[in-house]
Amino acid sequence: MFFVANRKVGLGCKPFIIAELSANHGGSIQRAKDTILAAKIAGADAVKIQTYTPDTMTLDSKKPDFLISDGLWKGYNLYELYEEAYTPFEWHQELFEFAKTHGIILFSTPFDETAVDLLYSLDAPAFKIASFEMTDLPLIEYTASKGKPMFISTGMSNTDEIGEALECCYKNGNRDVLLFHCISKYPADLRTSHIGDMSYIAKQFKVEIGLSDHTTSNLASIIAVAKGASAIEKHFKLDEKDCGPDSSFSLLPDQLKSLCVDCESAYEAVKSSQLEREHSELANKRFRRSLYFVTALSKGAVISKDHIRRVRPGFGLPPKYFDWVVGKKVIADVEFGDAVTLDVLQKDE
Repeated sequence: MFFVANRKVGLGCKPFIIAELSANHGGSIQRAKDTILAAKIAGADAVKIQTYTPDTMTLDSKKPDFLISDGLWKGYNLYELYEEAYTPFEWHQELFEFAKTHGIILFSTPFDETAVDLLYSLDAPAFKIASFEMTDLPLIEYTASKGKPMFISTGMSNTDEIGEALECCYKNGNRDVLLFHCISKYPADLRTSHIGDMSYIAKQFKVEIGLSDHTTSNLASIIAVAKGASAIEKHFKLDEKDCGPDSSFSLLPDQLKSLCVDCESAYEAVKSSQLEREHSELANKRFRRSLYFVTALSKGAVISKDHIRRVRPGFGLPPKYFDWVVGKKVIADVEFGDAVTLDVLQKDE
């Protein structure tokens, strides 16, 4: 368990809902601000941006290694994709101030050391390491050394790689780490989300766990919360007409609002009460089964099995006393439909 700004994150806390802005600002700082505010109104705990430039991400090359030949971004080369999607460094201070003014946490994914330095200078309350940087151990070490909480996505990574990333954090004195289970496919398929892997990761590495969800619905996230996710990350856009690189797997404001409500409901639903029954249930005890007379009997009559039944409602003695009641005398006249209670039974001598 750790804090991101003033928000506690971890097992036993309400799920930490992160709206990922990514490229959905469409090149407009005002659009970015409007999206941050919409996430706040929808109920998200935080908004996350991405801090890079095309030159800190890749090389400006059209050689085959740098061309995207399939998937959502087919036809781009890497430099062109990041040039379209990046959030300019010069926006960052204004966006952090805007988020602070409106009472929502803002943090970011740095993709190189210059991004880490910028975010640290702006007092970003946490860092996120993307799945594709999961094996960039020098970057993870440098980021961890800043002493801020770390969210690390595990898409494409095996057990050894996850262990190496965590070791980079730990040897720099940073143990405030949450691992995001993640399928690095855009969009991801719900049926191959492997949400059960979260439990394995949490048990194997003894860390907080969450889900970075690239599916197109909220179901995977709700299931994840029910299985113990402490944080959920979903891409978020302002309008259906948005058509940026990430828009096809981004939630709209009403969908984000539903995500926040449903994840909190899932969190509450799976909490254990140690079988302390809800107050709302108590009134329904009257509809339990109990013992009732099905034959009118005169005072002094001996009760047989044919005289009583186990039926609803629950104002008579519990059914477990059926055999105990048989053979006893009634000490007053009883009618059909009277409850079998102690005050009409002869006391044991």
